[in-house]
Amino acid sequence: MASETKELSDIANKLRIDVLKAVATTGTGHPTSCSSIAEIIAVLFFKVMKYFVRTPKDPANDRLILSKGHAAPILYAAWAEIGHFPVDKLTNLRTLYSDLEGNPTPRLDFIDAATGSLGQGVPIAVGMAYVGKKIDTNTTYRVYCIVGDGECSEGVVWEAINFASYYKLDNLCIIVDVNRFGETGQTIAGADVDVYKKRFEAFDCYVYVVDGHNVDDVIHGFDSVSRIKEKPSVILAKTLKGKHYLPTEDSEGWHGKVLELDTDKCIKHLESLITCKTFTLKPQSPAKKTPKDEKYHVQLSAAPDYIDNRKCATNLACANGLVKIAQSHDKVYVFDTDVSDITHSNKVKNYDSSRFIQCFSSNEAAVGIAIGANCRDRTIPFISTCGTLLTKAFDAIRLGAISKTNINICASHCGITVGEDGPVLMALEDLAMFRAIPGCTIFYPSDAVSTERAVELAANINGMTYIRTSRYPVPIIYNNEKLFRTGEAQILRNHPADKLLVICGGVTLHEVLAAEMQLSNDGLHIRVMDIFTVKPIDKEGIIKNAEDIGGAILTVEDHYAEGGLGEAVLAAVADHKIAVTVLAVPKIPRSGTSKELMDYFGISSANIVMTIKEMFGANY
Repeated sequence: MASETKELSDIANKLRIDVLKAVATTGTGHPTSCSSIAEIIAVLFFKVMKYFVRTPKDPANDRLILSKGHAAPILYAAWAEIGHFPVDKLTNLRTLYSDLEGNPTPRLDFIDAATGSLGQGVPIAVGMAYVGKKIDTNTTYRVYCIVGDGECSEGVVWEAINFASYYKLDNLCIIVDVNRFGETGQTIAGADVDVYKKRFEAFDCYVYVVDGHNVDDVIHGFDSVSRIKEKPSVILAKTLKGKHYLPTEDSEGWHGKVLELDTDKCIKHLESLITCKTFTLKPQSPAKKTPKDEKYHVQLSAAPDYIDNRKCATNLACANGLVKIAQSHDKVYVFDTDVSDITHSNKVKNYDSSRFIQCFSSNEAAVGIAIGANCRDRTIPFISTCGTLLTKAFDAIRLGAISKTNINICASHCGITVGEDGPVLMALEDLAMFRAIPGCTIFYPSDAVSTERAVELAANINGMTYIRTSRYPVPIIYNNEKLFRTGEAQILRNHPADKLLVICGGVTLHEVLAAEMQLSNDGLHIRVMDIFTVKPIDKEGIIKNAEDIGGAILTVEDHYAEGGLGEAVLAAVADHKIAVTVLAVPKIPRSGTSKELMDYFGISSANIVMTIKEMFGANY
C-alpha cells in the first residue's frame, strides 16, 4: 500500500530527527551510522517484527540484536516512537544516570545482551535462533541481527554464520548495512554488494539484495526471506552513511562526529520530507505464546559415587556432573568446541544428543552462542572446552559479563599437568582472566566429589561461572555426601601446633597433602586449606586460620603467579598483618610428564617441603 510505504518512510525520517536531537543535546554519539539503517529499523519495528511493546522480553516476541551497537540511538528512538518510553528521554543519551548508554546493554528492558564490540552480536543472535528452532519448537519467533559492513571483517561473524548454516537456522535473518564506510575510511569491499553476496552464499545462506532506503524494497526483502526454509537468510542493504544528514551523506570522515553537523538545517530538511501528521502503524503481536520458564533449582540426579583412594581426573568428574544435572533439569545444554573426547563431555551426548550442541573449533562464537541461548532464560548453558582456547574468546566473555549472562564455562587441561602437549595447551592465565570478569564465580575443585558439586552449584548461580579442571587423575579426598558452598574453603589438615597456613586448589592440593605428611613426620605441622572457590574467596576463613597459626600463609598453584590464587589471597589479607609466600609456575613451561613438570617448575610435594623448611629454618 502506498500510504503504508509513505508512513514508514516518514517514521524513518522521524527516527533520524530523534537521533539528531539526542546527540546534539549531549554532544556525543554516532548519528551517521544511525541514519543509514533508518528505513530498516522503521520497517522492522512497525511492519515486520511481531512483539508485545509493553513486555519486550516476552519469550514469544521476535528478537532484534543490533550488532553494530554504536548505532544504539536509533534503536532507542524506535522503542520510544513505538510507545515503550517517552521520546523526550532520548536527550539523556550517554549521560551518567541514564540507561541509554553508548552501546546497548541489558540495563534496558528491551535489550537482551550487550553489543557493540563489533562482530559479537552475530553469535548472540545465532544462539537465540538455535533455541527458537531446536528447543522452543512450539513457537514461531524469528531473530533479526543488524550488522555493519565493517564488522564483517571480524572472524567471529563467519564462525557464527558457519554454525547457523550447519544447523539450518531458517528463523535467522542477518541484515548487513552496506554503507561502505568504517571508522577511518572505506571498508574492504566498499559498496560492492556482490562481494558480500558471494561470501554469504559460500556459507549456504539465502541472500537478498535491497536498496536500504527504499521502503518497498526493504519490505519485499523481509517478505522474501520469511519464506526460506532450511538455511539462514541475509539481507544486503545498500545504504548511504549519513542519509539525509546533508553535510555528511555518503561522505568520508564523519564517523562518530556530532558537533560539526548543522543540526537545525538537517532537522528542517527532514521535517520537509514528512507528510504524515500522526503515525497509525502498530506492531503485530506474536501469533503463538511461548510459556515462560519457572524459577528453577538444579540438583545432581544422584550424589557423587566414587571409591576412596581411587583416582579420577576432575575433567571426567565435571562431565559426570553435567550428565547428572542434565538428567534432573531439561534446560541444561552443553556447548562443545570439538574437544568432547578429551573433556569427556561426550558423556552428555551419549545421554541425550539433543542436549549436546557442537560448535566445532569456534570458541569465540561458542561463548556468544551460549550467551544468546541463555537470553530470556531459555536454557542453562554449559560451555565445555579447554582452558587455553578461552583466551580466543575473551572479548565474548567480557561482553557476557556486561550482558549479565548466566553462562557456565567448564575448562579442562588447566596447568602444567597437561604434560607432554607442552605450554601451548597449558592454561596458566585462566584464573587471572576470569578474576578480572565482574561477577564471575570461579570454582577450583580438587577432587571428583567437589567437582560434581561445583557443577551443581554453578547451574544455580545468577551470573557467569568458571570451573577449572585438569585431565591429571587425582585421589578422592571427600566423602560422597559432602556438600559445598561458594566462598567457603575447606580445612583438611589441622593441628594445635600448626605454624603455617597452606592454601591451594586443584592438583596442587594433593602435592600439599603429601608434603604435609612428610613435614608432620619431621615435627613441622602445617594447616591445609582447599580454597574451592577463588572468587568469591573465603576471606574470613583465610584471615581467621592465618591468625590462629601466627600470621603466615603459603599459596601453591598450578598457574602463573600473575593474577592467580596467590594474588587473590594477597588481596584478601591486605589489611591484616599476614605474610604471604607464593609458589606458582615461574616461567613459560615446556613438554614433559606431569610429575616431571611439577617438580621442575617448583610446585611438587618435594618443592613444597623444601620451601617450607627454608621458611622456618631450624625454628621448628
